[in-house]
Amino acid sequence: MAMHSRIEEHPDIQAMRARAAEISAKPTAQATEGLTLLTGLYLAISPWVVGFNGNPLAVSNLVTGIALAVLALGFGSVFERTFGMGWAAAAIGAWAIIAPWVVQNASATTGTIASNTATGAVAVVLGLATTAMARGR
Repeated sequence: MAMHSRIEEHPDIQAMRARAAEISAKPTAQATEGLTLLTGLYLAISPWVVGFNGNPLAVSNLVTGIALAVLALGFGSVFERTFGMGWAAAAIGAWAIIAPWVVQNASATTGTIASNTATGAVAVVLGLATTAMARGR
């Protein structure tokens, strides 16, 4: 009778989890996770902060902001399973930057453009930082 080992007991899996735990314990990783969470929360509430809550862009910001915040919670709680998704945070940031011009019927004002561009740029940088940390750089 052949013995089958559980995948969780495989030495490579254990080494990957140990490496992910080591990365996520670093202050830089924790700061990145926290800033990503705050960026997502700001993106979600920005329509009410900046004053464009009646705009279709508000729905986009709310949905993508919540998605970014949930992603950041994943980075913080199960980094070994979500670190490969840093690109998604960068993609959300890129969307936030272009959304004022892409969302149909969004009347882009200086405030909406500035808010989305700044928030999106921060999300892109944090997403790229998360991806770099996952690659061990």
